[in-house]
Amino acid sequence: MKFWSNSFQDGAVIPGEFAFCVIDPATHVTLSANKNPHLAWSELPGGTRSLVLVCHDPDVPSRGDDVNQEGRTVPADLPRVDFFHWVLVDLPAHLTAIEAGTASSGVTPRGKSGPQIGNPAFAQARHGLNDYTGWFAGDPDMAGDYCGYDGPCPPWNDAIAHRYVFTLFALDVERLPVEGKFSGAQVRAAMAGHILAQAQWTGTYSLNPALVK
Repeated sequence: MKFWSNSFQDGAVIPGEFAFCVIDPATHVTLSANKNPHLAWSELPGGTRSLVLVCHDPDVPSRGDDVNQEGRTVPADLPRVDFFHWVLVDLPAHLTAIEAGTASSGVTPRGKSGPQIGNPAFAQARHGLNDYTGWFAGDPDMAGDYCGYDGPCPPWNDAIAHRYVFTLFALDVERLPVEGKFSGAQVRAAMAGHILAQAQWTGTYSLNPALVK
């Protein structure tokens, strides 16, 4: 199974238009275009009945004491955890690409709706909740259910650049057995025993000026 993006090279920096935030010299960060990147695939295994797309950041600080705090740095050796940026299930097996900006364009305060997508190109596909749902839970201006794609916004004082891993799964079921507002962790569990093949494409991103070339 082949999997690629025309928006950035595998292992390269993700352009700011596909991020939730970009660097702002005065305020550290500002909201960005937040478009989903282009993704495409081919040579699916025989018996593929649906596809699942997941984007996660495995480099999120496990403790928030230093996150975005003036005069402090999130240390490189701090244990890291997963943060889901995109959870998309039940993509039809005949689909071969997702064009840039068709699943997300702009930041939507309180989150994009879901799980149904409402775009005929995606047929019966469903969006899960991404982890901005929990991140903004205590913010009265931003709290809500964040479905679909929302791009990178790592701490602006993190000592490391974050990785954003886009993984495409070919499944032997037409509809994944998850219901309602489901999470990335629930999708991972539901896919167990149904994965015929998978492929990854990874980008990096940082809002720390010291790490940006």
